[in-house]
Amino acid sequence: MSFAQPKTVIEEGDTVILYVTTNVYAIEAVPQIRNKKNEMVEYVFQTNFGALKVKDIIGVPYGSKVELSKGWAHVLQPNPELWTQTLPHRTQILYTPDISMILYQLEIKPGSVVIESGTGSGSLSHYFLRAIRPHGYLHTFDFHEERVQKAQEEFDSHGLGEFVKVTHRDVCQNGFGEELNGKADAVFLDLPAPQLAIPHAAKALKNEGGRLCSFSPCIEQSLRVCEALEQHGFVDVLNLEVLQIEDVVRTKNVPVMDLEFVKHKKSESDKDAKTPKETKKYITSNAPNTIAGHTGYLTVAELPPLFAR
Repeated sequence: MSFAQPKTVIEEGDTVILYVTTNVYAIEAVPQIRNKKNEMVEYVFQTNFGALKVKDIIGVPYGSKVELSKGWAHVLQPNPELWTQTLPHRTQILYTPDISMILYQLEIKPGSVVIESGTGSGSLSHYFLRAIRPHGYLHTFDFHEERVQKAQEEFDSHGLGEFVKVTHRDVCQNGFGEELNGKADAVFLDLPAPQLAIPHAAKALKNEGGRLCSFSPCIEQSLRVCEALEQHGFVDVLNLEVLQIEDVVRTKNVPVMDLEFVKHKKSESDKDAKTPKETKKYITSNAPNTIAGHTGYLTVAELPPLFAR
């Protein structure tokens, strides 16, 4: 229940983020786990700085420093950003740079009804759920039955089950279901052939209009989405690529020449003397030698109100 609301103390069953120097791990706060022999044994989590007996963190305040057998770590309450770094990967996932643009372009807010396909590992789903609570709802779809089951279990264990429904369905062929026609404020697509889901998305968006965003790793895929959007009445189609560049800030010592001697005529004795120099410290900023590469293209569009289509 650790995602649903801010908490002070770790309770049994919580998902907890263990922060160890530059590494983060997601662990379940339970005293025992089942081993490979199907036996219940004490839960001991191993890190580069030694072992942690997980039962010792139950009842500890979030943010506390806890002892490991060879060092120490901090226990943190999870949020979507930390969960994205630690979640079990069932598929390739989206990361914060793309996710932040998706939330902005879809105009997600508390109370929004959002349709997502596919669910994948649930990285983006957790951001949607944080943005739409407490009155919104997420309908997320995936064609892989095992991923659907795992995702629903995670949402329930995180205390988010009342805000989301995970459905096993091929939305490209079967759509989102008649019960969702005219119900959604926004639709997000992360599919191998998203252009096939565009007509179903147009039906699912509200009569007052709504927003759609599709993630495509290839430009050819994105172009097919743009064509389908135009055919089904979408306007203001925009194609984006988000690249994260982190400037490196450092202090540099820069040599500075004293030019006072230019104002005065040198005497014979000064001609052989060297011009005095000094160094000054400056804070500089420059781009790194390498930057993060391409992840995908975001194709965004608006479906106007029914009377204007």
